[in-house]
This record gives sequence, C-alpha cells and structure tokens, in this order.
Amino acid sequence: MRKNVSELIEQLHQINGIDDIALTTNGVMLPKLAESLKAAGLKRVNVSLDALDTAVFQEMSGRNTTAEVVLRGIESALEAGLGVKVNMVVKRGMNEQEVIPMARRCKELGITLRFIEFMDVGQTNGWDYSKVVSKKELHHLVSEIAPLESLEESYFGEVASRYKYKDSDVEVGFISSVTETFCGTCTRARLSADGKIFTCLFSETGTDLKADLRSGVSDDNLREKIENVWSNRSDRYSELRTAETAKKRKKIEMSYIGG
Repeated sequence: MRKNVSELIEQLHQINGIDDIALTTNGVMLPKLAESLKAAGLKRVNVSLDALDTAVFQEMSGRNTTAEVVLRGIESALEAGLGVKVNMVVKRGMNEQEVIPMARRCKELGITLRFIEFMDVGQTNGWDYSKVVSKKELHHLVSEIAPLESLEESYFGEVASRYKYKDSDVEVGFISSVTETFCGTCTRARLSADGKIFTCLFSETGTDLKADLRSGVSDDNLREKIENVWSNRSDRYSELRTAETAKKRKKIEMSYIGG
C-alpha cells in the first residue's frame, strides 16, 4: 500500500528506542520485497491467511488471488530470515472447515498460526455473534491434530493465548476478544497514518497528535499529552459488546487503524 516501504522501515529502524518492527501483510508482495525489508530492519511479519481452499480464500479476502500466492510469500519471508506468524480469522458458515488444514500446513512449515475470533471491527464486515467460532471450539478442533499444552505469557498484556503441540515446538495461538475479553490488561495504543492516537481497536474517534507536532510542541509536552490520553482512557468495548452496540457504534475500520 506504500511505495518504497523498505525505505520507511529503514528510517524507523534508525530511531533510537524502536527495538522491534513488524509488518502485517497479505503476503502477496513478499517474494519481491522480503529480502529488502529484512535488510532495512524489519524483524517479523504477520501474514493474513483465512483459508487454503481457493474459493473460500477468495470469499474471505475479497480478492481474486489464491492462497498459494500467499504461501509463496510466507516461504520468501522465511528464506529471508524474517519471523513469521499467520493470522486466521474464523467465521462460522464460511471457513471453519479450513481450521484443521490450515493448522496442519502451518505445523508442517514450523510457523505459529493464530486463530482470531470474528470481531465487529468497523462497520462493513457484517458481524453477527452467531458467526463467531469461539476459542473453546477452535482449541478442540486443533487438538485433533495433536494434544496442546499451554505456554506462559511472553509479556504482560499479550493478546493471544499461547499453546504448543506436545509432539513439537510449533506454537498455536487464540485471540478471543469476543468470548474471553482482555480489556483489563490491554497495553496497546495505535497511531494512524494521519497522526491520530487511538486507545482501542474499537474506537470511534482518536486524538490528533499531528497538529501538535507540526506546531513545534516540545517532546515533554507531547509525552504528557499522550500519557494523559492513555491514563484517562475508559475503553472496554469487548466487555460491553452486545448485538445492539455492534450495530449502533460507529467504529473505525481495520484498514484505517491496523490490528
């Protein structure tokens, strides 16, 4: 979506205090860009892949490409030395039959697969609770491949519940913001490309920082503003979600805010 993205990564990598840079991607351009992204300072990619079956993949993604194109991107990322995780949104009636094939393929590749409960991010994805496949159901399905054992959190506020297959070191994760919410331990703020900070993935509005930066505000004043925004947040949408709030609340789109 951005030309010369490797140059942007390189510029971010040079900023003191930024120790980890990751990229969420559909994987299509990775065969062309993986090596330059790695050289620029990118450490890992999160690749969106909701199905291996072509028809299901195209229905879920709204694109005419195939899952094999994305898999080639994943292989390119691995060859370039990038860390790889695959994100799979599971939607009842569309792709739950792809859970086991996806888990098997990622286990064969030795990469982490994270299952994400279908969420009502934005206003356009037609969310309905009946379409949610819960973490409990997903865990049961994946356990058919091999028994799972739980893992400790890597850091406070980690959004995925992490497991590993007992017969290997390959991990699998479950992000369950619908059936097992984690608002109370959330540590994630998001900065949009037009300079607004958001304290929740389901926010309606953000706080403008670009105007302050353009006006020459001091670093101390900017830091104080950000701290106040975060300290005074009251977000817990996932805990309060109902069918009615999902319809009425004008949430920003995932394509705008990022995951």
